[in-house]
Amino acid sequence: MKAVVMNEIGGTDVMAYVDLPDPVATPGHVVVEVAAAGVNFMDIGVRQGMAWTDRPNPKILGVEGAGRIVALGDGVDGFAIGDRVTWVYAPGSYASHVLISADALVRLPDTIDDQTAASVMMQGLTASHFATDFYPVQPGDTALVHAAAGGVGLLLTQIIRLRGGHVIGRVSSTDKVEVANAIGANHVIVDTEGNFADEVLRLTGGEGVSVVYDGSGPKTFQGSLAALRRSGTFCWYGPVLGGPGPLDIMSLPKSIKIGYATFFDHISTPELLRARTEQLFRWIHDGSLKLRVGGIYPLSDAARAHADMESRATTGKLLLIPTPRGSA
Repeated sequence: MKAVVMNEIGGTDVMAYVDLPDPVATPGHVVVEVAAAGVNFMDIGVRQGMAWTDRPNPKILGVEGAGRIVALGDGVDGFAIGDRVTWVYAPGSYASHVLISADALVRLPDTIDDQTAASVMMQGLTASHFATDFYPVQPGDTALVHAAAGGVGLLLTQIIRLRGGHVIGRVSSTDKVEVANAIGANHVIVDTEGNFADEVLRLTGGEGVSVVYDGSGPKTFQGSLAALRRSGTFCWYGPVLGGPGPLDIMSLPKSIKIGYATFFDHISTPELLRARTEQLFRWIHDGSLKLRVGGIYPLSDAARAHADMESRATTGKLLLIPTPRGSA
């Protein structure tokens, strides 16, 4: 099989497109031929040594994708060879074939194609967790969404609006304003230096927002604090860009609530994984949730996809497409 590995911690130059033996189905697992794999900031964090440090190099990158089952291990129930499936977390997904626990799989309905599935799993489940579990958005709430034209931001904006909330989006450049507006943001602020809080307060009549969703790193932390209303909620995520440093809880202003949102808490069992995913699929099927694919790359160009994502020039989801076996 073909796969993209990282040979050591570092930049995109440590990534290599290689031939490896095909995986063999083990008890409770299946082998899937990958049709599309999602690119996530998590993958960049792995490459930079922020995660998976217990896994020896070289190791295959990627966790998310969609494809078709080609082999079943002993003890697998509910799936058959030929079934179309998708997944949010299966290490080694930057490959033409991947070995996955059956418990980590979601069956794909005919109404959802492979690229759509690979575009929505990680970022869609993350956005769903943020807006329905971590802070259940209520009608009339106003949210500040950082990186509103990114993959998570675009989906989060739509889910907030579906729940009756209003969205102030923050983007890094003027060319992203139209993207955020088109998906439903009520207001969009262009900012690269973390100087957005005054505008948020102006837009909310001095009150501040009900909730801030901030995955933009330390630069925006103080501004996000200042943008919150009294007893507002601060949802922090995005570990690849670093944390805010040690916090003195007694220094936090306005009785705010602050936390780090881990999306695995949203899908802690196979049943929850499938229920949350089915909700995303229903929203997509009825047109309530629209996806934006910002780039499709051959699997062999995974390093370029990483570089493009790190540049912050992309919007929406980036996908990798393996070459089907037997193709030139």
